[in-house]
Amino acid sequence: MSQRGPRLTELTLSAEELEQLQRWIRRRKSAQDLAQRSRIVLECATGASNSKVAGQVGVSLPTVRKWRNRFLEHRLDGLVDEPRPGRPATISVDKVEQVVVDTLESTPKNATHWSRSTMAEKSGLSKSTVGRIWKAFGLKPHLEEGFKLSNDPLFTEKVYDIVGLYLNPPESAVVLSVDEKSQVQALTRSQPAFPMTVGTPERRSHDYVRHGTTSLFAALNVSDGTVISSVHRRHRAVEFKKFLIKIDKTVPAHLDVHVVCDNYSTHKHPTIRNWLAKRPRFHMHFTPTYSSWINQVERLFAEVTRDLLQRSDHRSVQALEKDLREWVKAWNEDPKPFIWTKTAEEILESIARYLKRINGAGH
Repeated sequence: MSQRGPRLTELTLSAEELEQLQRWIRRRKSAQDLAQRSRIVLECATGASNSKVAGQVGVSLPTVRKWRNRFLEHRLDGLVDEPRPGRPATISVDKVEQVVVDTLESTPKNATHWSRSTMAEKSGLSKSTVGRIWKAFGLKPHLEEGFKLSNDPLFTEKVYDIVGLYLNPPESAVVLSVDEKSQVQALTRSQPAFPMTVGTPERRSHDYVRHGTTSLFAALNVSDGTVISSVHRRHRAVEFKKFLIKIDKTVPAHLDVHVVCDNYSTHKHPTIRNWLAKRPRFHMHFTPTYSSWINQVERLFAEVTRDLLQRSDHRSVQALEKDLREWVKAWNEDPKPFIWTKTAEEILESIARYLKRINGAGH
């Protein structure tokens, strides 16, 4: 059978290139892009086709073609610095690697993270060059993200349980995502807002006067997006029981009620347990600890924050509560369910990949 497509140019590595590529892959904190490019070149050096390399590394076929050709043309330098037309590369691969390594594995004196100025001073490069290197490898020393991994021993079981409710809800039942948005503040800005004009956004004073707080209790029907809600000044077990009673009266009697909620103490209070024991149609499903992302009602709270609370101006708690009720009423006139797409397996695989990345496994 004749070969399909053009014949690939043979890619061979010198001993020094092989050692350098393997070092980039093994380094615990190597930039992910550089490690991936190194793996592509090493696989290509085995004589494998571009399509086979794409499958082995987990990238697209055009990506393999790009880095094979870049290596053949510029060797190691081609993996770390985009070539500029008419201008040869002036920064060595070792210099670029040192900037990446210093950024990932060290901090400047008397500072918690590198800036372009401090890295330029250390490396001897210009600030703009440091910026280009950081951009090429997705490094942003000035940013940080917080995270909290669940320590729930039943994490996997709870993910399967709740995601199963979202993707395959039981027959003759309603699935409600329930929570309280507590301590919602009635705020009055110290000065009236300046309205938006052409070329100028709306301007609001940064300081305000507090007039008290309230809590929005919400139960989101995950299948149709409708919301059952209540507003209470406090969010104790007493108020949560009142909200459950409202749910009980609202949901048709022939349907079971599956409630997804977090592990807040009021949700497991003896008063609540006693009430639930007398109503067998209610089934409680508790989210894993530190996993509010799996409770769909949090998306609803994000919507009400963006639409109403972010720029709110209320001179009393009563006015705030009135607006919250009106917002829910308007939502229910045209409800929009949040479509859950990821399976439990996909979620768990994603978390496993993240743990592998932050722990440096495989590098």
